[in-house]
Amino acid sequence: MTIHHLRRDYRFGSLVRDQLPKDPLALFRTWFDELRSMDLPEWFEPNAMSLATAKSDGSVACRIVLLKEYNQEGFTFFTNYQSAKGDQITHQNRVALGFFWPILERQIRVEGVATKVDPSLSEQYFRSRPRSSQLSANVSPQSQIIPDESTLDKLVEDLDGKLQGAPVPCPEHWGGYRVCPDLIEFWQGRPSRLHDRFRYLRHEDHWQLDRLGP
Repeated sequence: MTIHHLRRDYRFGSLVRDQLPKDPLALFRTWFDELRSMDLPEWFEPNAMSLATAKSDGSVACRIVLLKEYNQEGFTFFTNYQSAKGDQITHQNRVALGFFWPILERQIRVEGVATKVDPSLSEQYFRSRPRSSQLSANVSPQSQIIPDESTLDKLVEDLDGKLQGAPVPCPEHWGGYRVCPDLIEFWQGRPSRLHDRFRYLRHEDHWQLDRLGP
């Protein structure tokens, strides 16, 4: 079998326009809760999402980050503000998110504007993390070249020794971004590639809902 022959028919479900809510966040919540209620394999992270950003030279970058909160204000993830994605968001804060949940044969696309969350929210989430993650957030020169794998271990060890058991400070260069969406698209796989696609576009006082060709 060649890569050309790798395909499957999607038969899990469908989307019916008359049954869709006016608010896309309500549908996201329904889908996300359904996913989390399933007997998922241990390796599967339901909150994993792709994050696409624009570089200053016009090219693009994409990586996987973890969704840590979602509400009417948007979708929140946490990172090093001095990382490559942090620099790119500073230059151009329009970003895109992508969720792929093959167990439900579903995808969700989000487009919107990323802004830093209030430092108090970053501090609150930082305090919920394991101490080892707090230490690494302080010392990791994210996206920068390092000489070898022992470099990070030494930086973590030195900081932990310096603190002598005291609380790990939340670094100023680390925190959350919230993506406020102006487009959310839901994709449900269907047989024969006749997939259901519905796009919500934000207007000032409502969301416009359209069916798209697959």
